[in-house]
Amino acid sequence: MEIELTILMPCLNEEKTIGFCIDEAKRYIEKSGISAEILISDNGSTDRSAEIAEKKGARVVHIEKKGYGNALIGGINSAYGKYIIMGDCDMSYDFYNIDEFVDKLREGYGLVMGNRFKGGIEKGAMPFSHRYFGVPALSLAGRIRYKTSIGDFHCGIRGFERKKALALGFKCEGMEFATEIIARFVKSGARIAEIAVPLRKDGRNAKSHLRSIPDGLRHLKFILFEKI
Repeated sequence: MEIELTILMPCLNEEKTIGFCIDEAKRYIEKSGISAEILISDNGSTDRSAEIAEKKGARVVHIEKKGYGNALIGGINSAYGKYIIMGDCDMSYDFYNIDEFVDKLREGYGLVMGNRFKGGIEKGAMPFSHRYFGVPALSLAGRIRYKTSIGDFHCGIRGFERKKALALGFKCEGMEFATEIIARFVKSGARIAEIAVPLRKDGRNAKSHLRSIPDGLRHLKFILFEKI
């Protein structure tokens, strides 16, 4: 049977939250009746993340080369679905209410972005400096550089057609991969939609994988100097 959708979650030591996220995605699949798989792209977890994921019925691929971009590129290459919806497995994003993402992909949009600022940010879900300075500033720079109206360049949940994504030749290994996706889809001329999504508080109660200043500078360097 052809798989229409891959729900892709990059993972690095998420044992506290990965089960919740998989269960939420499974409930969406059951509710919608869509032919889908849940794919965990494990980036070297040393906890029980992969074990929990497999017990929950998800497919796990192990990506040895470290980095957010590497984990997602590996996941995209390994996915079986026609469409991919990617999102972090730290409980920040709602995998049960992704109907609008699927609808837009079926309508022919090449990239469907989430926007946390339009969907609502739960108290404590985003640091003050990110919410009012970092993300707005980098998103503004991205809009100017790539001539797009996307409001939230760093929203972690987004959808795209797998074949179109593979053809774009993603290269970024780290967090700046989030910007590269937008840049390459814009340049390709793909139709892009943006959907309001809520941002929930990270459920891990652990230090974020994001390194604010180094990762922010890498995003800015990519926007200013990378030729697409």
